[in-house]
Amino acid sequence: MTFQDLNLIAPLLSALSKQGYSEPTPIQEKAIPSILQGNDIFGCAQTGTGKTAAFALPILQFLHAKKASGNNNTGIKALILAPTRELALQINESFSAYGSNLQIRHMVIFGGVSQHSQINALRKGVDIVVATPGRLLDLMNQGHVRLNAVEYLVLDEADQMLDMGFINDIKKIIARLPAKRQTVFFSATAPVEIKRLADSMLRNPVNVNITPVTATANLIKQAVYYVSQEKKKPLLSHLLKDDSIANALVFTRTKHGADKVVKDLNRNGIKAEAIHGNKSQNARERALKGFKSKAIRVLVATDIASRGIDVDKLTHVINFEIPEQAETYVHRIGRTGRAGESGTAWSFCNSEERIYLKNIHKLIKKDIDVIKSHPFS
Repeated sequence: MTFQDLNLIAPLLSALSKQGYSEPTPIQEKAIPSILQGNDIFGCAQTGTGKTAAFALPILQFLHAKKASGNNNTGIKALILAPTRELALQINESFSAYGSNLQIRHMVIFGGVSQHSQINALRKGVDIVVATPGRLLDLMNQGHVRLNAVEYLVLDEADQMLDMGFINDIKKIIARLPAKRQTVFFSATAPVEIKRLADSMLRNPVNVNITPVTATANLIKQAVYYVSQEKKKPLLSHLLKDDSIANALVFTRTKHGADKVVKDLNRNGIKAEAIHGNKSQNARERALKGFKSKAIRVLVATDIASRGIDVDKLTHVINFEIPEQAETYVHRIGRTGRAGESGTAWSFCNSEERIYLKNIHKLIKKDIDVIKSHPFS
């Protein structure tokens, strides 16, 4: 199947072609026709499955058709909520790329930066707003944002919003939206609270489920190193001395832990930066830009900050600490081995983390190979 089979308009097909995309991913293939038919969507899909295009393309098509028919009502017509600044920025970039041949105005709203430029952009008029809930609610309460014209709502990474404590903000935002609207709801997992939230927002939704979280890409080579906590930093530096490792995304459990790992790597002559919630927006953007451009070889991230990090041809993911939730492991390593590329995922496991590793084995239904021959075993 090609994008042409999905009844997308020529300007969108041309933009997709320019981006090098000809065939839709499974989630795009299932979601785009349903959204174009006007259905609400409950989608269960991981990061990296192509969710953004699945909702961005139909929204751009709808808004272009409205303008073409002379319906130029002012006001925000589509609202996309995302949990982190990084993901919001990435979604906004996608709207730029896919809508490059259309006269659709879009902007991104998030905290951690001055609100003046965001207010000025809103005053000029905008069709699509991509936002994190906290700053959006601030601007709404100050009277800078009105949502009475919204026809399309997207909630992306809903489970992460729940984890980050955004649930009440989201409920307040939804209360200010028109009842008559089309809603697309995406979550990587579907716990009870998520299903409850979805039920309160969606009308007769079409369910779109792609690759359950138990699946890890076959192209990812997974391995575990058994190592004590104090030997993890020397092991990481030892492995990264290998120049064949083009780039590596390293996961820690805490922000403080991420900073300590970066300090140690830099001391050992390995260029690294950390990305987490305590960093300023500029610092986070700079680190991500440096990592994408290969100026920085190693990015150390916490799970929450890593949502929205999408790096082409990422060769290595390293779990400096094993995550407590087995599903998180699958999300982490799914950053590599994308789009037919191979990837490597290494995990450092101390004695206390063996229980987490056991749960991962249970979830992915296989044991991860153990590397025994290393200087720090």
